[in-house]
Amino acid sequence: MAVTVALDGMGGDDAPAEMVAGAKAAAADGVRVLITGVREQLEPELAGAEGVEIVDAPDVIESSEEPAAAVRGKPDSSMVTACRLVRDGSAEAAVSAGPTGAMLAASLVHIGRIRGISRPGIAAPLPASGQPCVLIDAGATVDARAEHLLHWGLMGSVFMRDVMEVDQPRVGLLSVGEEPSKGNALTLEAHRLLAAADLHFAGNCEGRDALTGRFHVIVTDGFAGNVLLKGLEGAGATLFAEMRRAAMSSTRAKLGGLLLRPALRGVRDSADPETYGGAYLLGLRGLAVIAHGNATRKGIANAIRFAARGAEVGVVARMAERLAADPPGSDLQAPAAINTVPPVTAPEIGDQ
Repeated sequence: MAVTVALDGMGGDDAPAEMVAGAKAAAADGVRVLITGVREQLEPELAGAEGVEIVDAPDVIESSEEPAAAVRGKPDSSMVTACRLVRDGSAEAAVSAGPTGAMLAASLVHIGRIRGISRPGIAAPLPASGQPCVLIDAGATVDARAEHLLHWGLMGSVFMRDVMEVDQPRVGLLSVGEEPSKGNALTLEAHRLLAAADLHFAGNCEGRDALTGRFHVIVTDGFAGNVLLKGLEGAGATLFAEMRRAAMSSTRAKLGGLLLRPALRGVRDSADPETYGGAYLLGLRGLAVIAHGNATRKGIANAIRFAARGAEVGVVARMAERLAADPPGSDLQAPAAINTVPPVTAPEIGDQ
């Protein structure tokens, strides 16, 4: 039976056209898509496509709105409806390219947390050398506690093993030095917890090592994680722009660029944020993928496929089992109400 993914058809800079096109591409690969949004706008774009069904949702959450208030005040929005379909069992995953903070709030309220988890984490894939890598948390919780980082490490390890098919994922803790004694109070305590946990903890990870392939999972708080993610994105965009400029600087350079283009195409694709299409929000009772706000149909299709892959391997159930084996400390704070959803450090995790 095909996996069913709920797609927020009105989220993203180029909705609904790119959302519908991405949904059709994913449906052609066997994923059943429930696209939520304003029926009158979606129907002309679908034009007889198979495997895609409209779920009418007349409201839209805008990026200018306060996330918790928008989720509370617009229960029939396309984003909330997509999350509610997961909660009700009509879909196995939800995907949205709408505002990150609102998707976080909608997921917390309508999908809910895995028992024992008070803070989900955004798991953003990184283009590490020769292998996949994931950064968690990439911006969901800016003021984290050491116990949160422990559970992000555990969930990130399950994610890399079951979704990305990496045996014995090496977990690293983002810090200012490799030695266990380096870092602030948060990283020192997190280091102690991660080292004692039943996972392959490889020690501290300095920022310069994030893309070297030494680590499969990089754990940090949402503030540092979002800064690192945006810094890497900016550096990558600048580097590719400079390479293009240099390749066009002379006739000889243009010839060399033509010869190198096939070899560099793989490098470009590995660094393309649309390769996966988005980031998992780990720690929920269902799957949620936060897609890039400026995603094209390619990115949306890949985000849907990415979500379907997680559903196929049962990653949520596996995480619940893994966390039951390493239960949270008794001092973890209780789940937050909707009006205290932790802020996101940037409007979108994947802006370029």
